[in-house]
Amino acid sequence: MEDTQLTSTQSQRLVFAVNGERFELSTVDPSITLLQFLRSHTRFKSVKLGCGEGGCGACNVLLSKFDSKLKQVEDYAVSSCLTLLCSINGCSITTTEGLGNTKDGFHSIHQRFAGFHASQCGFCTPGMCMSLFSALVNSEKTNRPEPALGLSKITASEAEKSISGNLCRCTGYRPIADVCKSFAADVDMEDLGLNSFWKKDAKLHKLPFYDSKQITTYPEFLKKEYKFTTVLNHQTKSWYSPLSIEELGSLMDYSSSDNCVMVKLVVGNTGVGYFKETDQYDRYIDLRFIPELSTIKKSGSDIEVGATVSISKLILALKEERINDALCSDDVMVFKKIASHFEKIASESIRNVASVGGNLVMAQRKNFPSDIATILLAVKSKVTILTGVKKEILTMEEFLEKPALDSRTVLLNVLIPCLKPTKNGYSEKSNTKVIFQTYRASPRPLGNALAYLNAAFLAEIFVSDSGVGINSIQLAFGSFGAKHAISAHMVENYLVGKTLSVDLIYEAVKLVRVAVCPENGTSHPAYRSSLAIGFLFDFLWPLVKADDCLNSSFCNFPEVISRMTFDHSETTTLLSSAKQVIESSHEHYPVGEPIVKSGAAIQASGEAVFVDDIPSPPNCLHGAFIYSTKPLARVKNIKLKSERDVNSVVTFQDIPQKGDNIGALTFFGPEPLFADEHTQCTGQRIAFAVANTQKNADVAADTAMVDYDIEDLEPPILTIEQAVEKSSFFEVPSLVYPSQVGDFSKGMDESDHQIHSAEIQLPSQYYFYMETQTALAVPDEDNCMVVYSSIQVPEFAQSVIARCLNIPEHNVRVITRRVGGGFGGKALKAMPVATACALAAYKLHRPVRTYVNRKTDMIMAGGRHPMKINYTIGFKSNGKITALHLDVLINAGMSPDISPMLPWNMLCGLKKYDFGALSFDFKVCKTNHSSKSAMRAPGEVQGSFIAEAVIEHVANHLSLDPGFVREINFHSFESLQLFFGVGAGEPLEYTLPIIWDKLMKSSNFEYRVKTVSKFNKNNIWRKKGISRIPILHEVSLRPTPGKVSILRDGSVVVEVGGIELGQGLWTKVKQMTAYCLRAVQCDGTDGLLDKVRVIQADTLSMVQGGFTSGSTTSEASCEAVRLCCNVLVERLAPLKEKLSEQMGSVKWELLIMQANMRGVNLSANSFFVPELTSRRYINYGAAVSEVEVNLLTGETKILQTDLIYDCGQSLNPAVDLGQIEGAFVQGIGFFMLEEYLTNSDGMVVVDGTWTYKIPTIDTIPKQLNVQILNSGHHKKRVLSSKASGEPPLLLAASVHCATRAAIKEARNQLCSWKGLGDSDSMFQLDVPATMPVVKTLCGLDNVEFYLQNKDIDIDGVASNTRYGICNEELEQDDDEN
Repeated sequence: MEDTQLTSTQSQRLVFAVNGERFELSTVDPSITLLQFLRSHTRFKSVKLGCGEGGCGACNVLLSKFDSKLKQVEDYAVSSCLTLLCSINGCSITTTEGLGNTKDGFHSIHQRFAGFHASQCGFCTPGMCMSLFSALVNSEKTNRPEPALGLSKITASEAEKSISGNLCRCTGYRPIADVCKSFAADVDMEDLGLNSFWKKDAKLHKLPFYDSKQITTYPEFLKKEYKFTTVLNHQTKSWYSPLSIEELGSLMDYSSSDNCVMVKLVVGNTGVGYFKETDQYDRYIDLRFIPELSTIKKSGSDIEVGATVSISKLILALKEERINDALCSDDVMVFKKIASHFEKIASESIRNVASVGGNLVMAQRKNFPSDIATILLAVKSKVTILTGVKKEILTMEEFLEKPALDSRTVLLNVLIPCLKPTKNGYSEKSNTKVIFQTYRASPRPLGNALAYLNAAFLAEIFVSDSGVGINSIQLAFGSFGAKHAISAHMVENYLVGKTLSVDLIYEAVKLVRVAVCPENGTSHPAYRSSLAIGFLFDFLWPLVKADDCLNSSFCNFPEVISRMTFDHSETTTLLSSAKQVIESSHEHYPVGEPIVKSGAAIQASGEAVFVDDIPSPPNCLHGAFIYSTKPLARVKNIKLKSERDVNSVVTFQDIPQKGDNIGALTFFGPEPLFADEHTQCTGQRIAFAVANTQKNADVAADTAMVDYDIEDLEPPILTIEQAVEKSSFFEVPSLVYPSQVGDFSKGMDESDHQIHSAEIQLPSQYYFYMETQTALAVPDEDNCMVVYSSIQVPEFAQSVIARCLNIPEHNVRVITRRVGGGFGGKALKAMPVATACALAAYKLHRPVRTYVNRKTDMIMAGGRHPMKINYTIGFKSNGKITALHLDVLINAGMSPDISPMLPWNMLCGLKKYDFGALSFDFKVCKTNHSSKSAMRAPGEVQGSFIAEAVIEHVANHLSLDPGFVREINFHSFESLQLFFGVGAGEPLEYTLPIIWDKLMKSSNFEYRVKTVSKFNKNNIWRKKGISRIPILHEVSLRPTPGKVSILRDGSVVVEVGGIELGQGLWTKVKQMTAYCLRAVQCDGTDGLLDKVRVIQADTLSMVQGGFTSGSTTSEASCEAVRLCCNVLVERLAPLKEKLSEQMGSVKWELLIMQANMRGVNLSANSFFVPELTSRRYINYGAAVSEVEVNLLTGETKILQTDLIYDCGQSLNPAVDLGQIEGAFVQGIGFFMLEEYLTNSDGMVVVDGTWTYKIPTIDTIPKQLNVQILNSGHHKKRVLSSKASGEPPLLLAASVHCATRAAIKEARNQLCSWKGLGDSDSMFQLDVPATMPVVKTLCGLDNVEFYLQNKDIDIDGVASNTRYGICNEELEQDDDEN
């Protein structure tokens, strides 16, 4: 290629379509992503930035391209946050707006998301819709039979898995799964959960009709005018699309001759989701259009896979019968198993564009923990690389072990060999069999999570007179903390030629422990080595006694057959049919009805406006935080790597004279906006970089160099022990410090047994709201500031901004329409974000906005309070506890926030049992960590868990059933009054005993306990546990304002202090408004619900809005609205009576028109102040959870949860059901999955979706049955209702307790193998009970002890392992992993 071909004169145009609209761009910055373009340059705002890593699905869109040769359209979902805009030339993009909208009508996907109550905050919903739509579109291209009208060709299993790569923090996934399955051809409509389409008679025709031909994904005009583009230029940057390897070589040579030119090779660009880039590239070379790199073909005895082939296309090719027809059955089996394993890599939207070659190059060059490299290593694959003009074929092992490839080297293809019969001297018999299995242990079975370890084993086995022998074997292990995947040659060499036996496997696993040795600094190294042993054991153990069946097609050994065939069990659904039992109340219609959540349909269609969706005003700038990386240091200087695109760097020095350096404020004190003389923690805000785009601001902040000085400073306080040593505490005001109960010394004297100084440590948890912190500040006239903030407490933000800018509060207007998930994290933690934007806007006299990236958000968020608890218990021989004392150290971080409230909140959760006497000492520790804040059920979840830990400890000490100990310590109403005072309410309100008994029957608890016990006796490598726990959760109502105005046409506008976070506050308020105004008794008031609109919170319109937190804001807002409506009804009633006398019946619209004409005030304000005697009340619930623990991996599957929760008289059972399920699943995250880890300096080290794992559809209970108990009338409650937002989260401890029960069975078994009898030792199961934690307690060496055990019944091995090692899902990598 001549140099002239690289000049700007060759630049062409980028042409594509979005939702059928044509776009043509003559100049494009090659680094801009599709998401950035859509959000900044189009009206389509539904694509949301949730993570920027392709790990959450919030930005998913459908990409369609036309194959002019095959004359067909290819459609697939992509992550728009990673897809580069230049890569979509000639493509069509469909977002959820392209499916339907308010004006033209909603798509059936939108309608079903709303109707199945599957959208709460709504931020994730557009991405969910597009993941499902993509699956529906592609299912129509299959050769399956035509389904019934209104259904798709998709299967229920495929429908569920279509959203397995999407995260949701609100719903708990069950209703979303029902939406997906409602389109499936094989669905049983009766299995679908609560919805608005039917109550009893589940029929297809009642669902919104689905027409597979409704949406054209690729417009005709693109087919006609699309022209291939080879060069796109933008200023100094260029995008090239070579068409041959020769062109590529010329481009590489040209680029390498100029050392100043930065070159990026591009296929899917998914690597930046893992390896974050701040480099500015000059040239982008798109490799996708080079034929040699983009095809899959048979080449001799190999399958040649071009390097740019996507993972999804390779999966499809490996599964396709037309390719496999020419292969032997062993090849088919191996290829299908490889394909099945590859389906666990990342998510579908990533696999659709991520290339096989890119994955391998990341593994080779950057030590990416690749599954593909491990699997291809096991099957002896090869690769072809090109350096300059030199081609080289290497084995996968040689490729991985080479020094990191330089920028001039390109991977061309991968060669996957077909299997050949092995000839060696060990066996002359012809009855050899090939066995193959892949393994993967990761936090999520369906992928979208890196593995702790992956492995693949390929062996040829033969039969000799002495048993089954190994003819050849390949053992590959990866992702365990080494630079790359390895072949365990030492183990292979040891096994080849030998006959399998117990002793042989024992020696082999010892060698594996040596071979699989994680490098220093790898997390859970012993666990990863143990996984390798477990996987090899699982692979070989079924063969030990299988020699007798080799000549009978292995008919008696399904676990052996599974290694020689492909299992299709992956077609089963993830979730079983679940029950949702609710009771509607018609007494206060429409209050009490399960109506659809307000705004759900527009959330699904992408029309709901979040803060970052508000169009940027003219001259708007964008900001990003520069935060401290030192826990305690002086900031000497901040230097930007490049100041070219940065307008300003705002620090505390820019705060106006007499303004305060304040970023957040509570009753307990302020938190600074920026560090001034010293940083107080890692993650503390130091400055705010302001630039012309969010991308430039983020890069400036990320690359900023901060010069620190720690000379003469005291060491930072980084542990609670150090805080105690230095007496570094926050004061807890006596007003909020809880009272002791009873006489502890007397209780201890009455006890028969005592346990002293037992310890529990509880960790932090990150909010993981799908919408990160965001704000927009716009300077207004007369020194005013308008701030749009995603915040739970606009009123407090108004005060903080005013104090910072030194202006009156009436000059600050904070507006919040909706929040994309809060959970407490959008309360105080949102204030400094809004304040920083306001300060920057004030300084620069221009609008300033920010959308905090996920990494920065996670580092600065603080999260749930970590704590350390020591407890001492006295108890009777029957398990009745007589005294409990707690010493609690709470890590509050650098500022008080709401931390002084934690002791009170913890006691509210802890007092669920009658502990006789209860004493405690709480210390709220001030440390050099980020300040911790309220997170859903702050303190209550820890207190409730401590209570369960105490119960379990007593039960273990006395060898009693924990359930019996729970029951004997239940409150009587008298003890409840003693512990809770007026919060106990009336005797009839104490519904826990009723719930407890009801749950035992509805969950079939006693039978299941026996079934679990029988299972555990019959299974070696899987143990089940079951646990039933109660909760008592005290909540408090707060004063709340409301305003109701009736407009001229009879429509109604409502304002409340509460903020819509997804909890259905607006929905309940609308219902309450319609109910109360019906009291006028006009004609047409039955349709009032549709006339009511709840509008955004505005601090200059609705004052004293307070906090939206504590689960009671919805009911308090409803009561405030009821007070307003009562005033309006009182005003309208006399007029209505007069009109009735004159006209008979009076229509609502006529009444309002007459009221306007006669000067009736049609707007009413109220301020609801709860009575002191009824302000606090207790919520009750109980749950049974059953789990199954894999003793080889530590994986815990939640088989079933049955839950009953008392909602009083639910204001909206559908909304409350969503809150219950969502809270419970978020609790599963805390107790089982989410590790919010920091390094020794307190810096958060899990800073994205790659490392922080919230629950997904494959980690929730397989069956989640929920019953809402309408417990009767509570006169002091708002229409007898009770809260539902936070209390159910506490019930997730049932999963943790059930896991503990399963582990106890495993430990007893291990002790018997060790010859120690049953284990009676107490053990603490950490929170979260992750796979490494569970496996460690079950025994990292359990396989070795099993093999050493002289009492192994060899003759019974096969039957035992059938249900132990290899039953059902374990031996299938698709379910185990």
